[in-house]
Amino acid sequence: MSVPSEMLSRSPVKLTYEQYVLFPNDGNRHEIINGRHYMNAAPSTRHQAVSRYLQYYLFERIELKGLGEVIYAPVDVQLSPTDVVQPDIVIVLKQNRIITPSKVMGSPDLVIEILSPSTRQTDLNLKKQLYEQFLVPEYWIVDPEDQTILQHHLNADGRYDVPKICTTAIEYPGVPGGVSVDLTQVW
Repeated sequence: MSVPSEMLSRSPVKLTYEQYVLFPNDGNRHEIINGRHYMNAAPSTRHQAVSRYLQYYLFERIELKGLGEVIYAPVDVQLSPTDVVQPDIVIVLKQNRIITPSKVMGSPDLVIEILSPSTRQTDLNLKKQLYEQFLVPEYWIVDPEDQTILQHHLNADGRYDVPKICTTAIEYPGVPGGVSVDLTQVW
């Protein structure tokens, strides 16, 4: 069963997870944000290489140490009935019990989006606002072209601080002792 094309348009009717699961498995990334459908083509090989290196370093330092799970795309992250996204990498720490057999149900501890030409504006603006709204403690925006990561931390007011610009290393303080990633090995 597939979703009728009129439901995929940008109509004022908000789509929900129930309609989302009916989207075609067509090789594109489908997401709904505030009930609106967004679709992007598959990522580039460069995008995937950067993702793979970040996953490796985070997997080694978080998941293998039993501190949480490192989940990579495609995975559904349902933040609300009308907000379902597929971040490039998601970290869910051990104490945050939001992983179900089919999706992540709630706010992960760290969300990583890797910019592509088709996702750049959405990742920098719309998704940043969405993750802030749902109190995701940390959000990294990775720019493979500029070889930088914008590291956003949620402050006590529930807002992201001015991002730290990371080029050679990035520290994730969300686990005991923190985690350091040598970005010179990622680029």
